[in-house]
Amino acid sequence: MGDSVLDKLLAISDLFQRDMARAFAGTPLTPARVAVLWTLQLHGCSTQQALAGALDVSARNISALVDALEANDYVHRTPHPSDRRAVIVKLTPMAEELMETMQREHAALGTTLLAAVASADIPAFERGIDAVIARLTELVAAEADEPEKKGTTP
Repeated sequence: MGDSVLDKLLAISDLFQRDMARAFAGTPLTPARVAVLWTLQLHGCSTQQALAGALDVSARNISALVDALEANDYVHRTPHPSDRRAVIVKLTPMAEELMETMQREHAALGTTLLAAVASADIPAFERGIDAVIARLTELVAAEADEPEKKGTTP
């Protein structure tokens, strides 16, 4: 019997993770640090609190990620203009250039991967992927809510 759909999805995830590890080998970048850079590239400068919320990590975690990125000249912090307790995190010019390259490579890889699917099948393929993402999002959210429900049930 062949691999299940879940096995195939896990294989795809593993391949993406290995490719990312290969791409950033020898650099100070990790998947978590790249996620911070990607978020800043897509949404612009941000407070650390907003970054933590966008990435669903703790304030301590985002602080450590930003510290490492700042130490390696990928981001810099500036005082928030109206909240003296907050700082604004912004990509450095070097990081902006890196992220623009990553976006181009991301788009090219998407095109290359979709070329493996017959053009007539692409709309169905994309609907299927969207449906799987939506269902997995629902399952993860329900699982996250489950401890709260257990605590409120008599």
